[in-house]
Order: sequence, then C-alpha cells, then structure tokens
Amino acid sequence: MSELLTERTPRVVAARKLLRRAARVEAGRFLVEGVRPVRDALTWAQDGPGRHENRRVHDLFLTDAVADRHPELGERAEAAGVRVARVTDKAAAALSDTVTPQGVAAVCSTVTVGLSEALAGDPRLVTVLVGVADPGNAGTVVRTSDAAGADAVVLAGEAVDPHNGKCVRASMGSLFHVPVAAHRDVDEVLDALRARGLTVLATAGDGDTVLDATADDLLAGPTAWLFGSEAHGLDDATARRADRRVRVPIHGRAESLNLATAAAVCLYASARVHHS
Repeated sequence: MSELLTERTPRVVAARKLLRRAARVEAGRFLVEGVRPVRDALTWAQDGPGRHENRRVHDLFLTDAVADRHPELGERAEAAGVRVARVTDKAAAALSDTVTPQGVAAVCSTVTVGLSEALAGDPRLVTVLVGVADPGNAGTVVRTSDAAGADAVVLAGEAVDPHNGKCVRASMGSLFHVPVAAHRDVDEVLDALRARGLTVLATAGDGDTVLDATADDLLAGPTAWLFGSEAHGLDDATARRADRRVRVPIHGRAESLNLATAAAVCLYASARVHHS
C-alpha cells in the first residue's frame, strides 16, 4: 500500500487552496466532499467525454476508513483515470471546511456553463437567483430545482459562487445534475429568458398574482422564476421587468417564507401544472 499523504503533501496543499474563491477561479477547479457528492461527480465526469471535455475529476483523496467502507469510489475513479490517494485524517480535515470532515474529497473541474448553454433547447422551467449571497440557501435551491425538474439554474448579479463548499454540500450532488450558469448582468439574463420564450415571474410579497389554482394557466407555459436575496428580495428594477409579480399566500401569522421554502413552493407549483 502506498504511503498516506499528509496535510503537508504538495498535492494536499494545492487542493486545500481551492477552499478560497480566488483559487477556484484561477484554477477552474473546486473541492467536493462526501461520499454521495463524490459519486455524483464521478458519474458527471464519465458522462462528459465527447460532449463536455471539461468535465473532469482530477484527484480523489480518501482516508483508510472511507476507502474500506466504499471501495467502489476508488475503483471507479481509477478506471476513469483519476489520481487516487489515501490520506491521513488530518489531511482529510485540511481539505474540509466543516466541523466533522467526511474523510473523502475530490478535486473537480468547475461545473458552471455559459448562459446560452444553460438555456439551450426549449427550457420549460428555469430558476434564477438574483443577488443571492447565502451558499446554503443557494445550494438548497439548486437541489430543489433538480427535484422539481427544472432545466437550469442561473445565479444572476452579485451572487454566491456555486462552488463554495457550503453550497456544494447543500446541493447534495444536484450541482452535477442540472445546468448551472453564473452571469453578472441581470438585464442580459432577463433578455435571454425572454428570447427563449419564457414567461418571467418575480416573487414578491405584494404581488398582484396569487400562487393558487387561479394561477395554473399562467404556470402552464415555459416559466422562469426570479428569487431575490435573503435580506431584501428582488430589487425594484428587476421586479418591474418581470411579466408578473407573484406572491405565495400566507394563511397563518408568519410574516413571510424564507428563500429556500418560497422557491420550493413556487417550483413545485410549476412542476405540478407541467406534469398534470
């Protein structure tokens, strides 16, 4: 058995740098932690050749405990030409930004695609996060979008990096299932959505359209949902450019829903109509 890599081994040191956004941008790579996300990353990479040559898993780091419990990870990685290394527990901890490291991490090519690629074909349901800064919320919405059958997720404006470790973990592998684009110009995103024939719906607490059965006709066609930041929602300029402002009805005494919950309600309302 080869010697275990430590937290001081150059390969581990280089991978650890990817915990910082600037290093991820420079390298075009990011870290994925956990058995299920790593398994999804390997599948994503194997689906890439011939269509997406940039889909690659470059390194897989495992502790002895994880390698023994999940030998298929190392076997799949080696078969795909991925460099596989056993690491010490301290090295695994160095590759994690969590309190309880999971003992397995992979270095992957970044997953984001261009806006035109994300909206290619005839998308019927698109999630747009405008200025969303919280990585946990963003990752959860990516996961919900995947579950609801969305065709793409777009992070518009000054939004969180989808390759942030917390975002990756919250997506639970969905980051590898649905096209994700990051585009800073919100107006260009809205123009691209309309060019694809999508009705743009803005979530707003004071919206004039209520998300109930009376909205089914509106939801029947191709739709893009706009969700704003956690603290302030959508800015007025962006909301005005939407085709309709939609509010989720509040039947109890709660003032509002948080971002992830509101997104789930809206996306599944569209999914229900699309699949009925």
